[in-house]
Amino acid sequence: MKKLVIKINNADNVLVALQDLPAGTSILHDGNTYVTVDEIPAKHKFFMQDMKTGNEIMMYGVLVGKVQFDVKAGMRMNVDNTKHAAEPFAYRHTHYKWEAPDVLKYANRSFNGYHRKNGEVGTANYWLFIPTVFCENRNLDIIKESLYSELGYAVDDKYKSYTHKLVQAFEKGEDISTISFEPKVNQTNRTFKNVDGIKFLTHNGGCGGTRQDADTLSKLLAAYAHHPNVAGITVLSLGCQHLQVADFKRDLFALDPDFDKPLLIFEQQKAQSEEQLIQNAIRSTFEGLMLINRQRREAAPLSKLCVGVKCGGSDGFSGISANPAVGYCADLLVALGARVLLAEFPELCGVEQEMIDRCVEQSIAEKFIRLMTEYDDLAHKVGSGFYMNPSPGNIKDGLITDAIKSAGAARKAGSAPIVDVLDYTEPATKPGLSLVCTPGNDVEATTGKAAAGATLILFTTGLGTPTGNPVCPTIKVATNSVLAKRMSDLIDIDTGPVINGEKTINEMGEDILEYCIKVASGEEIPKAVQLNQDDFIPWKRGVSL
Repeated sequence: MKKLVIKINNADNVLVALQDLPAGTSILHDGNTYVTVDEIPAKHKFFMQDMKTGNEIMMYGVLVGKVQFDVKAGMRMNVDNTKHAAEPFAYRHTHYKWEAPDVLKYANRSFNGYHRKNGEVGTANYWLFIPTVFCENRNLDIIKESLYSELGYAVDDKYKSYTHKLVQAFEKGEDISTISFEPKVNQTNRTFKNVDGIKFLTHNGGCGGTRQDADTLSKLLAAYAHHPNVAGITVLSLGCQHLQVADFKRDLFALDPDFDKPLLIFEQQKAQSEEQLIQNAIRSTFEGLMLINRQRREAAPLSKLCVGVKCGGSDGFSGISANPAVGYCADLLVALGARVLLAEFPELCGVEQEMIDRCVEQSIAEKFIRLMTEYDDLAHKVGSGFYMNPSPGNIKDGLITDAIKSAGAARKAGSAPIVDVLDYTEPATKPGLSLVCTPGNDVEATTGKAAAGATLILFTTGLGTPTGNPVCPTIKVATNSVLAKRMSDLIDIDTGPVINGEKTINEMGEDILEYCIKVASGEEIPKAVQLNQDDFIPWKRGVSL
């Protein structure tokens, strides 16, 4: 029989509804009987006991809020009776002990990736176009339109065909409502069989903002050029902008003094015309594509993987199904010597102490404390704060406070020790779990995670989101089966069986790892990659949650 509710931690004083519970529902849980006072939709919480104004609300074993007025047992938690609260945090000289999962059955496993000369291994083989300034976005759009369909990377021909039929009907005076849409299977007839895609990092920076913004953008673009999934780069520059080509090359060679990938640079103010600039960029890039097409996938140990864990469009099941399942996968990866990246600092609000206690060195913990404090202070200066992070969609589906959201979000990093804390654009170099300072904003976070070196991203969602990344294959993991079925064109993995009691967290985590290995080998193509969901947004510090 399917369970009606779940108590996540023994210290909790709220229960989570696993299905819709009408008012007056009697529930037997752990030997106690609870009766719902209100209707409790699935994913929402209700109080286990009568509580007074100011009483602390515990969930996931941590403080997540305080009661705003007296409530009765069985009442639904909502934004009126509950407000965000979190414990203060500090370094405590703890000695964190971790029991790694048994990974013996993965000892001889490998994936087929692209080996780079610096020792890193990519899960894909991309050519990357980079503008140093927003002035070049239009030129990149023209190049993209010229290359995508011709080289076999376009996925939107079905819409062009539909529009063409609408135009024909209009010109003939026919009723356009009779025109049918005919989906077509994506073509895989690519000119370059070993080039997984050509990607474009259009952005709105490089000039006009602060010099600090340009400097950060330079480091971000350099990190993408250096990325293991990138085999060659075309750079378009105007010439007079803040972000100079020399700055970009400085940051690129600081990451790798022996950088040897094809790097093509074109500056418009030195060209005879826009036409010549675009023509030369297309021809030279075509020659570069011919070169990187010679590369082949070869076996690599799982320790060469670098996996980012991310959640977006979260719901009340995120911390119960998808995130802990991804967390177990993360623990398996760490035990195998791989790198795992947890970002979204606003969504660690309320679990800071747990993160601090898991840091392997005091200096790492202190860096985390500094970055968290500085970031939250900057947010407060513009009239916001981490406590304002939950979106209307999060709240509607049961994430009432930021601490609730954070406590569930942190579970996608498993329980491994934290070996490093990285500021935005810093590379992940140590095997194990690292924290990466980014906003919670889906695209800003995935953009920063790829910059740190993630070669795969596991992205959990309860509400659904089309987010992807230009250079890092993004795997969508649904928290519930209803979403997985409704948005099957976006979702790769369904963790709904955890909610239904059909699979354990560990079983689901192993399934996720198996899928990661297939994606890393090019045997499975995630939906975000199939749809060219290539989202890229650089972060301006302190103005985004």
